[in-house]
Amino acid sequence: MGACANELKTDGCIWKDGLRMTKKKVAFICVHNSCRSQIAEALGKHLRGDEFDFYSAGTETKPQINQDAVRLMKQLYGIDMEQAQFSKTVDKIPAPDMAISMGCEVGCPYIGRDFDCDWGISDPTGESDERFTETIKHIEEHILAL
Repeated sequence: MGACANELKTDGCIWKDGLRMTKKKVAFICVHNSCRSQIAEALGKHLRGDEFDFYSAGTETKPQINQDAVRLMKQLYGIDMEQAQFSKTVDKIPAPDMAISMGCEVGCPYIGRDFDCDWGISDPTGESDERFTETIKHIEEHILAL
């Protein structure tokens, strides 16, 4: 049973009062889709995947996900981001119901629509593990508040 007595979750679908409720699609967008947006996608799926469908994308790609992010997400949550995720552009994900910018230090990419929110999270690439962990925890707080 879900949070309400009249909700039932089966096969990834939410049924309420006999009607199928589709999950909202949330996209996390940054320029390279290699660090913050990938962390957000992984944490979203891990923490709230039964409520939302999560995606990440950028306007450019990198050959691999940031290895510090991969290592720390595995260490902190047991999540292997390289198992199911890869760097991709906005045109490779479904049209989101909600688009969240991770932070626009270098200018927000245009994705064909306005952003619903800008989390303003700075890129921890090249920083200490402590700084990375702070970023990951900040993203977690935002995901839990969705």
